[in-house]
Amino acid sequence: MPAALKKVLGKLKPGSRSTPASDDESGITSPTASNGVPVGARNSTEFKHNGVAVDIGDSRSDINQIPPKTDSPRGSGIFSRRNESPGRHAALPTRAGSTKARSGSLSHGAAASPIRAVKEKLHIGDSSDDDVPLNRDGEPMSKNQLRKLEKQAEVEQRKKETEEKEREIERRRQEMAEQAERELTPEQKAKYGNIHPNSYAGDLVHEDRVLIKNLTAKDVGKEVIFRARIHHLRKMSAKFVFFVFRQQVATIQGVLLEHGDISKYMVYWAEHLSAETIVLVKGVLQEPQSRQGEVIGATIHDVEVAIHGLHVEAAVTEHMPFNVFEAETTQTEENEAIEKHQDHHHAKVTDRTRLHNRVLDLRTTTSQAIFRIQSGICHFFRKQLDSEGFVEIHTPKLQGGASESGASVFKVQYFGRGAFLAQSPQLPKQMAISADFGKVYEIGPVFRAENSNTYRHLTEYTGLDLEMQIEEHYHEVLRTLDRTFKGIFQGIYDNYREEIELVKRQFPHEDLVWLEETPIIPFAQAVRWLNESGWRDEDGNELPENEDLGTRDEIQLGKVIKEKLGTDYYVLDKFPRNARPFYAMPDPYNPEVTNAFDIFVRGQEILSGGQRIHDSKMLLDNMARLRMDPQTMEEYIQAFQWGAPPHGGGGIGLERILMLMLNLGNIRHASMFFRDPKSLPEKPIIKQLRHPEASTMHPPWEGKDRAAAGIDFQPVEKLIANYGDATNTSWLEPRTEIWRDEFTGAAVGFVPVDGFAITVGDPLCHESQLVKTITGYLRYIKKDRGLKPLWLLVNQVVEETLATKFNWRTFSVVAEQRVDPAHNPALNDSEIQKKIRKAEREGVKITDYPIGSPPPEEMRQKVDERVQDWLNNRKGKQVHLTNIRPWQDMEHRQYHIAVNGDGLIVAFVAMAQLSPDHGWQVKYSLDFPNAPGGAIEYIVTHALKVVAQGGATTVTFGGGASSKFTPGHNVKGARVKVLSKAYKAIATELKLTNKTEFREKLGATDDPSYICYPPHGLGPLAVKAILNFFGDESQEE
Repeated sequence: MPAALKKVLGKLKPGSRSTPASDDESGITSPTASNGVPVGARNSTEFKHNGVAVDIGDSRSDINQIPPKTDSPRGSGIFSRRNESPGRHAALPTRAGSTKARSGSLSHGAAASPIRAVKEKLHIGDSSDDDVPLNRDGEPMSKNQLRKLEKQAEVEQRKKETEEKEREIERRRQEMAEQAERELTPEQKAKYGNIHPNSYAGDLVHEDRVLIKNLTAKDVGKEVIFRARIHHLRKMSAKFVFFVFRQQVATIQGVLLEHGDISKYMVYWAEHLSAETIVLVKGVLQEPQSRQGEVIGATIHDVEVAIHGLHVEAAVTEHMPFNVFEAETTQTEENEAIEKHQDHHHAKVTDRTRLHNRVLDLRTTTSQAIFRIQSGICHFFRKQLDSEGFVEIHTPKLQGGASESGASVFKVQYFGRGAFLAQSPQLPKQMAISADFGKVYEIGPVFRAENSNTYRHLTEYTGLDLEMQIEEHYHEVLRTLDRTFKGIFQGIYDNYREEIELVKRQFPHEDLVWLEETPIIPFAQAVRWLNESGWRDEDGNELPENEDLGTRDEIQLGKVIKEKLGTDYYVLDKFPRNARPFYAMPDPYNPEVTNAFDIFVRGQEILSGGQRIHDSKMLLDNMARLRMDPQTMEEYIQAFQWGAPPHGGGGIGLERILMLMLNLGNIRHASMFFRDPKSLPEKPIIKQLRHPEASTMHPPWEGKDRAAAGIDFQPVEKLIANYGDATNTSWLEPRTEIWRDEFTGAAVGFVPVDGFAITVGDPLCHESQLVKTITGYLRYIKKDRGLKPLWLLVNQVVEETLATKFNWRTFSVVAEQRVDPAHNPALNDSEIQKKIRKAEREGVKITDYPIGSPPPEEMRQKVDERVQDWLNNRKGKQVHLTNIRPWQDMEHRQYHIAVNGDGLIVAFVAMAQLSPDHGWQVKYSLDFPNAPGGAIEYIVTHALKVVAQGGATTVTFGGGASSKFTPGHNVKGARVKVLSKAYKAIATELKLTNKTEFREKLGATDDPSYICYPPHGLGPLAVKAILNFFGDESQEE
């Protein structure tokens, strides 16, 4: 291994205190004491949860304690249910007729190369062929046939073991159910089971249901009935199961103990229920029986429920990307666990994963609290304005014109005519004032078609708007809004303290500070304060007093005002005219400013308001100045032409005030089902496949049992032509194993290397099947094979799926380098064209072999000889994904062969047909020794012309190394620096970017490919496995 590369890996060496290994790889070897117990191992009588030591000497303790070891098939993970699979060992034929167990690792003296390991296992290379298995023609099997036989034996053995395990589980369940049916009394059977979905229209029983949050120690001894979700469950023994039940923000511990009418069959059934299952619980409240005298792992500490009846009302039938407990883990708790080197069963769920699985995230106590507070804001807004004589109105959201000249609008078709979604209820509010309603308010949706992907913008939000007549001064509106805000603030802090504290666990912050007399600061004065503090714009200049402030300026101003006045809440008045919409009333003494104001919280605007123009002539003049068409607002203008009183108002963004009050950091957390520019993604279109008979949406066995019908899986070669990209063609290499989805036939290719499953390329299936395919594959890799998954060279859709649905970390150091063959810049590149003309002058001619017409055997032999010349001529260490096998999958190959005037083959291109989305791949492009200059440019540009003539719109040269490390999802901070530094050293040592630079000259553009790994999954051993995978020196060429 080159010295520079060893140096890079040395810095990432496991066991270093300064750079600890990932959780998946740390502790692979541990020092042991004389008694064989690992040094530093935790005593079996102590368990630490969230940093708190808990004594578990008493077997009757709460759910946060470690249970005694049992022989149950269920694992004893603290808040998860494990289903450990035994190691898989495939029985394979060998020369001696015996069997050998295949190891999942190449360590302990085994060959570093998977190919070499296979050779050793099959004794390939021995002098005698007497005991080699025979093929169907009665001849000794070739190396490839032996490899296929090994793989087939492994697949069959794993399949057999999996089926046996499933049969055993089902047999056990059936056995327990039959025994229960025979042995239990009707009363015992009635204590557990599933409630039929259509059981809610019969006779009313009038059972009193309780709310968990209301239960206290005073209720000990009471019989209770409640509906809840299973938050966690934990088997302590064959007769004893702990539960935590959750109702919204409250949780209580439940205990199920075999005794009396609580049978062992009920306990067995209950322990196999899934977290998040909705159950109906009947039981008796009792004091906690743990040594602590209270329950630590629930919000109700002083009482628990002894379960006497348990019935499922709604079961979990689909995989969940995370559970509620994981989503409630705070960053502080995660950091503490890492610092203390604690074993933790989960990583902190990222915002992206939360927001893409919104229903699960909304179940957390934090989200439950956020939206209860949101409801409270609306309540106190209504309460304050109702007390001041306002009338609540509801205005239309379809309008014929834009309500604000400077804001973008969503255009919609309205029976063949154009219309807009309302940017605010501004115009209808003013029309209501003209209709003599006096004071009005509304809570409703607002739409803004602004392509702002920021933490503080939404395309649809909830507006809290009001409008009122002015008697003497427009500050009457300002004072009304001020009283309303303070009523909201005080009401929330007085009535939602418990919810606020729950939110602070996930989003730490200080309570809002406001003054009894709210500061009203002229806009120009605020700008002067900013300039006096030393703040400057991005060009280093002082801020002008007649232009609106940017977001960063507003946030800085908030800091200045907090320091100067000691408040988070204040008003800026007299905004410049050019920063306000057409209906803002100008100041009577300075027409360059307006009677308009903004209200701020923590340095960010939460309301815009002011006096409106109520004179029709002034309004029309202002619209003419801004070049607005009055005809699009005819109904609005008419309301003022008929006479309207002086009036003003303002609009509050509900989500923004909620975000700022609670310091949520991202406005999407304040919107139950947020809408931003990336929402409502386009549904994937099902294109015509190259091989419709090999579809995964409609597999050949659709409607039948595939195995029973004796129908084979779709050939991988056809799946590549239907769904594949360039990387998928590497799956045809002998070292690659293919996992198949039993129901759809979807495929994923991987190579076991040093205990890792190096998975390369996108799953071969329709895009809508990605989540289920990935879920099934990962379950197989981890449970059946006992390997650690790493996923390399996937497209953005797969990367997004792994990041958002599975909480994986992602980054890019590779890109598919694509060109549009019909618009290839190389055709107009003077340097390339000069080389092509030189090759033509030297007599180079190209012969094409389209799909369906492969080169004759004689020509293939000549190409093979020249390929060998090329291999012999290579120098230096090679980093490669596939070896050169030109005649693989000729059904989907197109060939171009260049010869010189003497008939010598000088260059060769093989084009691989990919999916309709990805077009073609330049699978191999080789210029052989002694080829004239320009031969490779000539043949590659010619091949691109040929596929363009066939209608291709995209061609890839395959993956090439990027010049830098680019973080994707869930990778940030110090991890980025470490990975970036390591990649730079590796790329420099192995000269990874040389090929990329050459391809760019041919007009290729980068389409990023991603490397993805699970949380804590990319440590030094994983990096080494990847390098071994790409650069294994012992592989055959």
